[in-house]
Amino acid sequence: MARRYWLMKTEPEAFSIDDLRRRPGGVEPWDGVRNYQARNMMRDEMKAGDGVLFYHSSVDPPGVVGLAEVAREGYPDPTAFDPKHIHYDPKSDPESPRWYMVDVRFVRAFPHMVTLDTLRRTPGLESMKVNQRGMRLSVQPVTPKEWEIVLKLAGG
Repeated sequence: MARRYWLMKTEPEAFSIDDLRRRPGGVEPWDGVRNYQARNMMRDEMKAGDGVLFYHSSVDPPGVVGLAEVAREGYPDPTAFDPKHIHYDPKSDPESPRWYMVDVRFVRAFPHMVTLDTLRRTPGLESMKVNQRGMRLSVQPVTPKEWEIVLKLAGG
C-alpha cells in the first residue's frame, strides 16, 4: 500500500514539535483526540511510515513547523479509561474502546514555519483541508501533491 500523508494539529503550549523531538526516540502517543472523524482516520487509515505535517495551532501565526511519521498504527487510547485523566470518557472501556490513537515519531523541524497564510496563498493548495474555512479537525488527510508543495515551501 502506498504511503499516505497527514496533517496533525497541536497547540504548542500543550505539545510542540520540540517536545516531540525531546521524547525518547522522538516518539510519543498522539492521545486525547475526541472527534469521531479524526478517530476513524487514526484507527482505520493511518499506517506506520505515513508522513505527518506537524502543525502548530492556536498561535499567531499558525502553521506547519516540521515533519513526523506514524510510528505505530491505531490502538485504543488508554486515557479514555482513566477517571483521573482529562480525556476520560465513561462510555469507553477496554472491552469496547471508543477512542484510538497512534504514535508519532519526530523526523525534523523546519527552519521556518510555513504559515497558514502562506498555505492559503500558494497555488496547488487551494483544496488542502487546513485551508477550508471551518475545518477544525486535528487530523486531516494531505494529498501527495500537497505534501510536496509544503516541503518545497519549507525549503525541501
